[in-house]
Amino acid sequence: MTDPVFFVPSRRFTAGEVAELTGAVLADAGHSPREITTIASAQDGGDGALVFVDGKRNARPLATLKAAAVLCTPDVVGLVPAGIAVLVTPRPQHAFARVGRLLYPEAGRPIGVTGEDGISPFSHIDPTAHVEAGAVIEAGAVIGPHASVGSGTVVAANAVIGRSVQIGRDGYIGPHSSVQYALVGNGVIIHAGARIGQDGFGFAGGARGPERVPQIGRVIIQDNVEIGANSTVDRGAMADTIIGENTKIDNLVQIGHNVRIGRNCVIAGLSGISGSVVVGDNVMMGGGVGLADHLTIGSGAQLAARSGLMHDVPAGEVWAGFPAKPMKLAMREFALLRKMATGRSKEGGSND
Repeated sequence: MTDPVFFVPSRRFTAGEVAELTGAVLADAGHSPREITTIASAQDGGDGALVFVDGKRNARPLATLKAAAVLCTPDVVGLVPAGIAVLVTPRPQHAFARVGRLLYPEAGRPIGVTGEDGISPFSHIDPTAHVEAGAVIEAGAVIGPHASVGSGTVVAANAVIGRSVQIGRDGYIGPHSSVQYALVGNGVIIHAGARIGQDGFGFAGGARGPERVPQIGRVIIQDNVEIGANSTVDRGAMADTIIGENTKIDNLVQIGHNVRIGRNCVIAGLSGISGSVVVGDNVMMGGGVGLADHLTIGSGAQLAARSGLMHDVPAGEVWAGFPAKPMKLAMREFALLRKMATGRSKEGGSND
């Protein structure tokens, strides 16, 4: 049995076409006809491959690079081996991503599991639900009462769309995911196993133990949001949980009730956002960030991986550490601790 090939290039590109598509400058016009048949990392390369190198600190693979073409920053042009088409751009990874999406359109956007078109006879759609023409409902999917699914949206195998949920157009609801108590915009991608709209972690202490507080809010997901596999977004308690336009959320992220996230944010995997946190626009969170409840993270802030936030973060600042603090202060503390630890080691001798 031959190994399966999951992604096949849609067509071939020339180096000249890549230059036109990305705005890159072809260093040698004679390389314009060079054919590009795939994409690869600079470490791997290969015949027909397009690779990218962003800056001198990432230029080590150029010494042995074999590729058809390389997208690179101006400072490494002289390091590219002869015979490789050089496409110069200040943002090589951005240009590389654009070409990659054109070469492999199926990899740039998730597709259904079963490959069905239209409505599968093995799905369950409530008679009161509305599915627009052009939507795809795969086998095992459930569309609840009064729910709606827009044209061009794929509801993959065994996904569940709850009562009165509204799903916009040209979206994707991944296999074994569930969406309840939610209004979802256009172009939204929800990956496999994600849980949207379950009740938030709301309990009040009492003499008999924790008492459940009813969670009667919704989840509002604006256009072009992406939510990773096995992530969870709790519905609001009394207000709504809101995720702003074009925000991208990685796998295994927990977003608590009443959280409001702005536009164009990027949240990496294993992060957890407690209830009623407000996140501004263009915020970036590294992997494993944790936020205590009722915080405000200002627009443009950056939170380093594994940071534990217990205080508000002003707009545009970079914070790190546990508990988190401004990056410069955190780095000074780390350096001091390292110095103290090294000093004690020298004074006390070896513990072996």
